Amino acid sequence: MMQPAAAGAGSPSVITVTPTLDDASMREAVAVLSARDPALADVVGRYGPPPMWAREPGFPTLVLLILEQQVSLASAAAAFERLVTRAGTPLRPTSLLALSDAELLAAGFSRQKTRYARALVTAIEEGSLDLDGLAALDDAGVDAALTALPGIGPWTATIYRLMVLLRPDAWPIHDIALAQAYAEVRGLETRPRPDEMDALAESWRPWRAVAARILWHHYLSVRADRRAANGRTTAR
Repeated sequence: MMQPAAAGAGSPSVITVTPTLDDASMREAVAVLSARDPALADVVGRYGPPPMWAREPGFPTLVLLILEQQVSLASAAAAFERLVTRAGTPLRPTSLLALSDAELLAAGFSRQKTRYARALVTAIEEGSLDLDGLAALDDAGVDAALTALPGIGPWTATIYRLMVLLRPDAWPIHDIALAQAYAEVRGLETRPRPDEMDALAESWRPWRAVAARILWHHYLSVRADRRAANGRTTAR
C-alpha cells in the first residue's frame, strides 16, 4: 500500500484544504437539501435535523468499523466492548496484536475479522498505512489507502470518510439501512441496489453525506416509533 504522499504521477492527490462538516455547515446543508427535496424536508420536519454522528479518527474506530460489517450495530458495539475489556483503553495496535486468536474469537470476532484486524495492525506498524495522513488526502486517495487492506472495502472506507473525516459528499452506496431509508421516503417497493444509489443521489451533491444522515435519521426514528407503539400495545 502507498503511504499518503504528495500529488504526483501514480500517487494519491493531496488537497491543501480538506472540506469538512461542522455544526454551521451541517445546518446550511440541511436547509439547502430541505429546500431542494420535499422528501428530505419531510424527514426533518417530523424528526428534526439529524445528528452529526461523528467518530474519533484512528485505529479503534477502524477496528469498530470492521466489527460492524454485516452485523447489527449493537452486536458490533458489544464485541468492541469485550475487546477493550481484554486489550485495555485506549485500544492500541500493540494491545490487539498481543491477544490470541482465541481471545479475539471470544470477544466476538469471526475468523475473517480476526485476520482483517491483524492485517490492519501490521499495516500501521510497518508504516504502509498512515492514519494521521488520511485527512490530507482527497476522497479517492482515502479510499485507495484504506481499501488496499484486506477486509476494508468501499463501505468501510466511505463510512470512515463520512463519520471520521466528516467529508460533506461521502455517500455509502453499499449501506443497507441507507438504501432502505431511501426506498421508504420515496415510497418504493424495494430498496435500490448499490449500482443505482449514485445516480439516485446526484441531486444532493455536494451534500450527500448530510442527505445520508437525514435518511439514517428517518430509518432510526421510524423504528424507534414502532418499538414505542409496540410497547404501548403490549402494556395494555
